[in-house]
Amino acid sequence: MRKRSKLGLAALGVALLGGAAFLRFVVYPEKASLEASAGIGPNPTLPAPNPTLMPTVNIARVARWENGAKPKTAAGLQVAAYADGFDHPRWMYLLPNGDVLVAEANKPKTDDPSTGIADWVADKVKSMAGAGVPSPDRIVLLRDTNGDGVAEERHVFLSGLHSPFGMALVGGDLYVANADALVKVPYAPGQTEITAKPETVVALPSGINHHWTKNVIASPDGLRLFVTVGSNSNVGENGLDKEVGRAAIWEYTLATKQMREFATGLRNPNGLAFEPTTGALWTAVNERDEIGSDLVPDYVTSVKEGGFYGWPYSYWGKNVDERVSPQKPDLVAKAIAPDYAVGTHTASLGIAFSNGSTLPEAWTSGLFVAQHGSWNRRPKSGYKVIYVPFKDGKPTGQPVDALTGFLDADEKAQGRPVGVILDKTGALLVSDDVGKVIWRVSGVSRTQ
Repeated sequence: MRKRSKLGLAALGVALLGGAAFLRFVVYPEKASLEASAGIGPNPTLPAPNPTLMPTVNIARVARWENGAKPKTAAGLQVAAYADGFDHPRWMYLLPNGDVLVAEANKPKTDDPSTGIADWVADKVKSMAGAGVPSPDRIVLLRDTNGDGVAEERHVFLSGLHSPFGMALVGGDLYVANADALVKVPYAPGQTEITAKPETVVALPSGINHHWTKNVIASPDGLRLFVTVGSNSNVGENGLDKEVGRAAIWEYTLATKQMREFATGLRNPNGLAFEPTTGALWTAVNERDEIGSDLVPDYVTSVKEGGFYGWPYSYWGKNVDERVSPQKPDLVAKAIAPDYAVGTHTASLGIAFSNGSTLPEAWTSGLFVAQHGSWNRRPKSGYKVIYVPFKDGKPTGQPVDALTGFLDADEKAQGRPVGVILDKTGALLVSDDVGKVIWRVSGVSRTQ
């Protein structure tokens, strides 16, 4: 793998000696030359790569919601807090009885050696955005007892986990995707606390944990589980031996207890959902960094069994990433272009299809996408929830902003959306890890 130049690392080290001045000098004047819309849709614009001596760092400092502030909604929608006061609420899961599980988690501690000064700097910068605190390692249960759209009850449902993220209930077993393993615990309807020790189902690739979040979803027939595993680097700079089993979606068959790679070349897949018309599995993927503010678009795509999506050798199909050496032209020739780009460096995470929701009609046949906001683009992108209209199982037209205002007037992060699900009433729930809130988006009633 090609490493960053010694000159670049030395310059970065000198910048660090400047303390706070580092933030002024490391942020290079490299910026997007295209409108954000160029990186959206089935055929995004892909300009020539624009690598710089040091990467563009443009992440929002944390401000959090104050004095009753909240996100802004599109016309016809309204938003209110479903519950607040969390410790990094990342992912959510709706139980059959309407209870909502919330995974509170952060990056796990690791004893692995440093992956380089650039990664160390990135961690320091990201800590300014609220991502550098110890992981709570628990799941909280929320219950709206009177149907008013606010959770009156909160219980510590399951603790002692290891940076938990995705959750899936199959029969009487609740599966949790920890950073290092898929585990399960017994669950009974209405239960508000589980004291049983989680049982390891299968170990998951871990270590270094460049991308630590692991998601899990059950197939509609309950026979299989699909698990996401992100890459251990940006483009393999830690060595491809560290990428075995990573940048992939795995399939676990419950009856046989067999695990296999379902799709590969997906740099950092997070959200998972089954499209209701075709039954196809869809995912949201964070693409690679450090080749300019206009590359590479993050995307949502249907996932083909056995499909290869390019990482690290190519992006958006067969566009070769020349930073990676040696190349594998045989794999690149098979690389599948994603279905739909959702903007460069948006850090799109959670997805939820809106079919069956009780939102206004304009919002009932598409895909909600939570865009956490990334660090490698100038100007900033993401920091909102978008809605991608669907027709006949495929995206159609341009996305619409559903929830915005996560950045304040000074471009500080009042919040950052992570996960999206529909609640038992068909309203949209949005987890906000920086704002420490679960937001509930519903339609405006005619009497208001």
